[in-house]
Amino acid sequence: MRLANIAHLGIKELRSLWRDPIMLVLIVYAFTVAIYTSATAMPESLNRAQIAIVDEDRSALSTRIADAFYPPYFSPPASITTQEMDSRMDAGLTTFALDIPPNFQRDVLAGHQPDIQLNVDATRMSQAFTGSGYIQTIITNEIAAFLQNYRAGAAPAIDLALRARFNPTLSKSWFGAIIEVIDQITMLSIILTGAALIREREHGTIEHLLVMPVTPFEVMAAKVWAMALVVLGASAFSLLFVVQGLLAIPIQGSVGLFLAGAAVQLFATTSIGVFLATLARSMPQFALLVMITIVPLQMLSGGMTPRESMPEIVQLIMQAAPTTHYITMAQAILFRGAGFDVVWPQFLAIAAIAAILFALASMRFRKAIAEMG
Repeated sequence: MRLANIAHLGIKELRSLWRDPIMLVLIVYAFTVAIYTSATAMPESLNRAQIAIVDEDRSALSTRIADAFYPPYFSPPASITTQEMDSRMDAGLTTFALDIPPNFQRDVLAGHQPDIQLNVDATRMSQAFTGSGYIQTIITNEIAAFLQNYRAGAAPAIDLALRARFNPTLSKSWFGAIIEVIDQITMLSIILTGAALIREREHGTIEHLLVMPVTPFEVMAAKVWAMALVVLGASAFSLLFVVQGLLAIPIQGSVGLFLAGAAVQLFATTSIGVFLATLARSMPQFALLVMITIVPLQMLSGGMTPRESMPEIVQLIMQAAPTTHYITMAQAILFRGAGFDVVWPQFLAIAAIAAILFALASMRFRKAIAEMG
């Protein structure tokens, strides 16, 4: 093995990538637009939901409840009549329609428990589920505050002091942006490395490499370091200029430590890309293999859903996936500001898995080269 051969072949890969406009557009999109949209359009978030209120009471309490709905969670409420309520929901103009009955304030002051009707357009699933809870909490709080002016309530025995750590504003955009960076690192490294090998085969240049004084290991190592360098540089740019700059999301830990962990992760994922490319005979086949590989890695590694909520057999199987340990490490560094003394077990696990994957990919690559020869 000659390091000079690996360096020269890697530079060749970078030049080939530079002449591929489709791949360049994919890289730019993945680490800019995709991250920005993921952070600003989280499906679970409640943002400017349309609400209308039928106020049949016209009291101080009903007015107070209507004034409690304001941006960013709700749009300014529209005051409508009972006859307009159904037609507006049928037309999709209203997600929530709140009907406050007559004599509502009088019944509340008398100690009764009057009902308020809330009509919800459940076709908008995320807003319907989240918004219903918000509305119930808002109404309960407003009634309690209103009654304090008329009744001397006893002080609660316990006062819960809530402190939200690592995300004090409870903003879903913090989570969405950083998780998207983590997912793009995994996805792009597999795609770029595998596509580089498929491109060599389709253009016939792999045969040229076989007659040169280079070994299959050198060819594979060159593709791994070149594509890993591209993804690592793009992720650093995304964290600094998109996440911290454009989205103004603070990063708690060391970006350098995160990139060091990403470099180890890229050693594993680029090996996966080479392995899949040796199984595929064309770019469409490679794309299908990538799909059935990426989806489980992203869904079952703890990025979208906590691993504790998954079946134990799934948790056990995913321990063999580098993304499981990578997501744990990345979240600890970027969200909670963890140092190397905290995340070294994840570094070690990823390095061990990466070494195994690289060895398997190298054997498969040698076999594919031998078959072509």
